[in-house]
Amino acid sequence: MFLEPQPLTTDNAIGNGRVVIVFEYDGRGFHGWQFQKSGVRSVQEQLAKAVARVANHPVDLVCAGRTDAGVHASFQVAHFETPSVRNLRSWVMGINTALPDDIAVHWAGNGVGDFHARFSAVYRRYRYVIFNHPVRPGIQRGQVSWTFRPLDAEKMHEAAQALVGEHDFSSFRAAGCQSNTPVRFMERIKVTRSGDFVVIDVQANAFVHHMVRNIAGALMAVGAGQVPVQWVADVLAARDRRQAGVTAPPHGLYLVDVGFPGHFGIPRALCGPAFVAPWFSREDNTPIEPSHIHQKSRTATS
Repeated sequence: MFLEPQPLTTDNAIGNGRVVIVFEYDGRGFHGWQFQKSGVRSVQEQLAKAVARVANHPVDLVCAGRTDAGVHASFQVAHFETPSVRNLRSWVMGINTALPDDIAVHWAGNGVGDFHARFSAVYRRYRYVIFNHPVRPGIQRGQVSWTFRPLDAEKMHEAAQALVGEHDFSSFRAAGCQSNTPVRFMERIKVTRSGDFVVIDVQANAFVHHMVRNIAGALMAVGAGQVPVQWVADVLAARDRRQAGVTAPPHGLYLVDVGFPGHFGIPRALCGPAFVAPWFSREDNTPIEPSHIHQKSRTATS
């Protein structure tokens, strides 16, 4: 999970203010990150209950990037306020003892200065994993997307390069997106194949709702030969969601990195998920330094 080892030490004092946690989860059993009034199971609900048991009081969790139902995270960051003080091992092991098996906390630390899990983040990185085989997956059902149509990963990668840079991503934005603006800066997008798997690796300063899944759907259409390479650029230019085609399923999507300025002291990710990481070099799994840093205003809605 981390670029450098993070020993679970007991010789530190964490708390009496803002505490930051880094964690992972399997999204299959959750209705997304956000707490649901209906009582449907969410990551925020389960994690808040576990943190509260260790902190000895209710907590409000703020995460770096909300994920939809069925979407996974191999590196997610959240913060909460507490007067309680514990050491690193106590926070991590105590929270994990109270968590269900599909969430695991790996690190905790003090929020330095004005740290905010959402607004201090300067980039997010996702990987979308596609099992490309005539027969659907059994063991990895719910952990990867699947298409039986042969995909040309090289054409997908070529088409994706039209998305790099600052653009209006309205064509890849969900109808219910609450962001004030569809403009985002995509740092990099790379499509590679490893055996029967195709991986879309994408980093941007932020993402509009369903952006990665809509891009994945468009690129899969290119890879299957249903549309030409140029089509993705044309869809982007149209700024019209109706032009982009289907939204890819959530199961293949993983939040794999969230980047913060170094002075906040958040451990850097060794990008996953774990079963995907060996397909790439250490360099490919290392955080990409952003060339465009734009931190959101704290009055933003998304």
